[in-house]
Amino acid sequence: MAGKSDSNSEFISTAQAARQLGLSLGAVQQMVESGTLAGWKTAGGHRRIRQDSVDALLAHARSPSAPMRSNRERLRVMVVEDDRLLQNIYRETFLTWSLPLDVHLMEHGLDALVEVGREPPDLLIADLRIPGIDGFEMIRRLRDNPLSSDIAIVVVSALGPKEIAAAGGLPEDITVYRKPIPFHELHGYVQAMISMRRRARHPG
Repeated sequence: MAGKSDSNSEFISTAQAARQLGLSLGAVQQMVESGTLAGWKTAGGHRRIRQDSVDALLAHARSPSAPMRSNRERLRVMVVEDDRLLQNIYRETFLTWSLPLDVHLMEHGLDALVEVGREPPDLLIADLRIPGIDGFEMIRRLRDNPLSSDIAIVVVSALGPKEIAAAGGLPEDITVYRKPIPFHELHGYVQAMISMRRRARHPG
């Protein structure tokens, strides 16, 4: 979770953030824990969330920079994972969620880049140790390209923080989870994205 910031920043409660984002308290808590929202815990265990991080998330959801993606009714999710067993686990688990998802499974970083160029996903879930172009290089190229720089990216890897840092690190906006695949957290993340898209299309 993000550390406590300077005292001049405006902080709000989890309930206030949930109302602004149109999400459940649990979804907001998961977004704070994953670093998607910047916040900290008080000595009493209550979360305080930076208002500017909530504003940035809302602005991103309403951004017209990728109209083709934002106008889709279903969330397009790309999973880049070379382990066939894990691919099947992703596929079968997503099906049990009964959410409006279109899931595309890729094994190689280069193939994923080509597919992103053809039709960008709303969410990309990637391992870091993949054949050919690894996850680090794939993410760097996606972030350097204006056409894909706003794609939400979640890393699910067996690598720990020290190993990731030793390999050059990842952009600060990337949410990172450690394997085994944390489907509970991913479910909350995906639900939050769907709720925010609906709210962006139908404000008020």
